[in-house]
Amino acid sequence: MNDTNDFSGKNGKVKVMYVRSEGQDNNKGNDKRRGGRDGARDGRDDRRGDKRSGGRNDRNDRSSRPGRPEGGRSDRRSENRDEAPRDRSPWRTISKQDSEELENDHGGISGKSQIDPEQLRKQRQEETRIYGENACQAMFKNRPDGIVRAWFLQSVTPRFRDALKWMAANRKAYHVVDAEELEKASGTEHHGGVCFIIKKRGGMQAEAYLQEAADTDCVLALEDVGNPHNLGGIMRSCAHFGIQGVILQDAGMLESGAAIRTAEGGAEHVKAIDADGFTPTLEKFRQAGYTIVTTSSHKGSQDIAKVQLPKKMVLVLGQESDGLSDSTWDQGDMSLYIGGTGKVESLNVSVATGIMLSQWWSQNKVKS
Repeated sequence: MNDTNDFSGKNGKVKVMYVRSEGQDNNKGNDKRRGGRDGARDGRDDRRGDKRSGGRNDRNDRSSRPGRPEGGRSDRRSENRDEAPRDRSPWRTISKQDSEELENDHGGISGKSQIDPEQLRKQRQEETRIYGENACQAMFKNRPDGIVRAWFLQSVTPRFRDALKWMAANRKAYHVVDAEELEKASGTEHHGGVCFIIKKRGGMQAEAYLQEAADTDCVLALEDVGNPHNLGGIMRSCAHFGIQGVILQDAGMLESGAAIRTAEGGAEHVKAIDADGFTPTLEKFRQAGYTIVTTSSHKGSQDIAKVQLPKKMVLVLGQESDGLSDSTWDQGDMSLYIGGTGKVESLNVSVATGIMLSQWWSQNKVKS
C-alpha cells in the first residue's frame, strides 16, 4: 500500500483505499507486507554492515561512542518496524463479512446499486416506449405529464422545441443522441428520430365508458386482432371518424410502440375498454341501448352500402383468417359485409374498419 500521506494520484484525484478486516486474515496480510519491507531493509542493513565491517566503521564504531545506548538508532528503528503501521496511522479498518453487500447511498465512493426486482417489474408494467414524430408530438400535446424520459436525434429537436423547454422546466430527463443509440433506446430502426418512455393509461371498464357515452356513439370491438400494425391503422381510422372506444380482450395491445407509431397520433384519441369476457361485455352495451353489429366477408347478410346504420352501435370485427367466432357472431343484432368484386377473399381488417366507420360517420355524424 502506498504511504498513507500520499492521498492523490498523478491525475490529482483522491485515491480509494480499500479496507480489510483487522482479524487473523488481515494480520497475515500485514505480516506479509511488513516482512517484505523488513526483509528488504534487513538486506540493505546487512550490505551496509558488510561494507562497514571492512571500512571506516571499524574505526568509528557508533556503538562505542560515549552517551549512546547499546544498539543506538538501529534499535529504535527495529522497534518502530515492529509496530504495526496502522497503529501510527489515523486510518482505521472496518470489518465486513464476505456475504454482506455494500449498499450504495448515492453519496459514497464505493458500493453496488440495489434494484428491487419487484419494483422494476411493476415499473415495466406501468410504462411503455413509443416512437415516431407524430405519435410523440400527440403524446406531448395531450398528456405531457405522462412522459417519463425522452431521446431525440439532433435533426428533430427544432420541431420539438416546446417539448424540450417543458421537459427542462419540469425536470424530465431527455437525451440528444446519435442514430445508433436511439435505435437501442427505442428497440427499432423505425424510430422516426424520437422515442419517449411514457406511463400507460391502461384499459377502462365498460361501466365507466357507458357513464360518459354520447347519444350518438360508435364503439369498436376487436376479437383476436393482435397485429400491432393493424391495430395502429385501426386507431388512426377511429381518430379520423370520431370513434373513442375500442373493446379488446387485452387493452394493453393498443399501447405497443409499433401500434402507436402506426396510428400517427391517433392513439391519444382512443380509449381501450377492457373485456373481461368478450360476450358479457357486448351484452352490457346492448343493455345500454347499443345495437351489436357483426361483420364477415363470408356470412354477412346485408351490404353495408345499402343499410342505415344505427346512431348507437358496437361494430364487431375479427381476425382476417377466421373472422368472428361462432359465439360472437351469434351476438349480432345486425350482420354486415362489404361488397366488392370478389377477386380477393377479404379485406385487411384495418382497411375494412376504415370503410365501415366512414359509412357510419357519413350517415350519422355529418347529418347531426
